[in-house]
Amino acid sequence: MIYEFPPLEAAIRQGDIFVGLPRVDVPLRKIIVAGNDDDVETDWDLIVQAGLPITAVLPVRPVTAIVASQDCDASHNPDVTLCEVRNFRDVERKAKDTQSVKSWISILTQQARLNLKWFYLPPDEQIGFKDKLAVDFTVTLRVPRSDLEDSRHLRKGRLNPLADEHFRERIAEFFRRYPYDEWYPLNNEELAEYKKSYPDAEPKAWQV
Repeated sequence: MIYEFPPLEAAIRQGDIFVGLPRVDVPLRKIIVAGNDDDVETDWDLIVQAGLPITAVLPVRPVTAIVASQDCDASHNPDVTLCEVRNFRDVERKAKDTQSVKSWISILTQQARLNLKWFYLPPDEQIGFKDKLAVDFTVTLRVPRSDLEDSRHLRKGRLNPLADEHFRERIAEFFRRYPYDEWYPLNNEELAEYKKSYPDAEPKAWQV
């Protein structure tokens, strides 16, 4: 498919796909501080007020992720930024109930031009993807570069040149996009019809 498989010693590059990287979720409420005797549950605001570093017990789970940092940064910066790779149906809600080949083609081509929040990764036995996956640009991880270099055995492959060029442009488009609520110029009748497909759309003051 759209993947290639570099040797283990190859430098880390943008588009490299890793499995089993740690995603740490840091809650701002009910954070557990590890103590010498007992763990204490507290609020992050109290930790900030104290102004002292703490050792916390945090939820960590292994995820698949792709290197988002540019090649030069991935080779020299202290940290490497990656985006989490998730099941496509979980990332693109329009694909939740998609079954037919025709519908999939529509989503993977037309919708890919409209929704800048993801990048499609097709199934491939060699890389170990059994399902349609998507890079979720809204979920990032930061990993120390030296640690990632020591963990290159977790790299399952990378995007081929064509896919990598597209991936690079998608990242740029996502982070430089102008965010706005596309329904703001609709009249009441148009907004009512729009909300049938997008029920979360909140009317603006002039649409009430």
